[in-house]
Amino acid sequence: MRVLVVEDDVKMAALLRRGLQHEGYAVDVVSTGRDALWAATEFPVDAVVLDVMIPCPDGFEVCRRLREEGLRAPILMLTARDAVVDRVRGLDTGADDYLVKPFAFEELFARLRSLLRRDAGERAAVLQVGDLRLDPGSKVVSRGGQCIPLSVKEFTILELFMRQPGKVLSRRLILDHAWDFAYDGTSNVVEVYVRYLRDKVDRPFGEASIETVRGHGYRLRAQ
Repeated sequence: MRVLVVEDDVKMAALLRRGLQHEGYAVDVVSTGRDALWAATEFPVDAVVLDVMIPCPDGFEVCRRLREEGLRAPILMLTARDAVVDRVRGLDTGADDYLVKPFAFEELFARLRSLLRRDAGERAAVLQVGDLRLDPGSKVVSRGGQCIPLSVKEFTILELFMRQPGKVLSRRLILDHAWDFAYDGTSNVVEVYVRYLRDKVDRPFGEASIETVRGHGYRLRAQ
């Protein structure tokens, strides 16, 4: 899951980035309304955490424009203003939820999980392809009833595969989903993590469900 954080307070932005990354999200951070409008339309975004009081345009206007441009991802607004009129304005411009500062990070994470579940519509509570099961809520993966421990990044990539079984996913798509747009690491990182996944979810069980489609990417064989 990829989250766009729009926050001009440097300390708060850093806290949000660290906290969300710890929860397993790929996180992009921008500090102005103009950059938010660019990032949310230029890159795939699963959710937006949007502060209201950001440099022009403000969070209300950013939210309104994103909805006009067809962004369907849930938007969680953050603000230091707790007046009812401000909460109503935020919801009327298209926000899905509203959190007043100061807040507990555990509540922010819980609200974000709830919005992502609500927005997912077609997303199953527990994903299953053959005997491979993945529970997005508890972060548990198992095969044939045997639990498989995965790192946060491995879990994120496997979830992407399991939401689209049989579909070829390009390396670029996987990279965009699991890493933020500022990633400047090794070019073969997707191949490395696909190998990690095969070593954990396939080979110990005598399976070969994650296939390489030469010249195009990878797919999880639908069963």
